[in-house]
Amino acid sequence: MIKTIPGTTLEYSEKVKTEAFSLISPILSATGGLTLSQLSKLTGLGGSTIQNWIKRGWVVNIPGKKYYEVQVIRILLINMLRGTMQLENIAVLMNYINGKVEDTSDDIIPDIDLYNIFCTIICELDEKKIYESEPIRATIKEVIKHNNNYVKEQESILENTLFIMTLAYQSSLIKAQLEQEYERLDIKRYKI
Repeated sequence: MIKTIPGTTLEYSEKVKTEAFSLISPILSATGGLTLSQLSKLTGLGGSTIQNWIKRGWVVNIPGKKYYEVQVIRILLINMLRGTMQLENIAVLMNYINGKVEDTSDDIIPDIDLYNIFCTIICELDEKKIYESEPIRATIKEVIKHNNNYVKEQESILENTLFIMTLAYQSSLIKAQLEQEYERLDIKRYKI
C-alpha cells in the first residue's frame, strides 16, 4: 500500500489518485518557491543530489535560490524512478518524452500532467494489486484517455514511456521490500 505521495515524503492522500501535484502546489504558492532544504525535506533527497541533477541538465536551471514548479515536478519524477533505473537512463527517458529540459515547446505532455497521470496509474495499480504487463498497459490507456493535454499523434510514445516508468516504480517498491526482509534475517554471523 502506498504510504507517501509518490516522489515525496508527504503522507499519502486519496486526492493523489487524480491530482497529486495539487497537494504540493499550495506549498510552492505559499513559499514563493522552495529552498534547497525545503525541497530536500519534501523529496527525502540530499541537497547535493538535487544540485547535481540540475548541473547535469536533467532539471531546468533557474537562477536564484528557490525551486519552482517546473524543477520540483522533474525532481519528483526522477526520484520516483531512481530506485531501479540508472540516472542516465531516466534522463534519456525524460528527453524521449519531453525533449530538452529547458524547452517546453517539444514536450509530448507537460511534466505536471505526466506526474499526475503517473501517480494516478501507480495508485490504481496498487489498489488493484496489478503487476502483469497487459493489465498495466490497459490501466495506462484508461488513465490517458481522461487527459487531453498531450500530443495525440505521440500517444504510443506516451503509453510506452509510462509503461517503463510504471515497471521501474513497481520494481523499486519490490526492491525496498526485499531490502527490508533481508535486514530482518538474523544473518550477522554469516557475513563474510
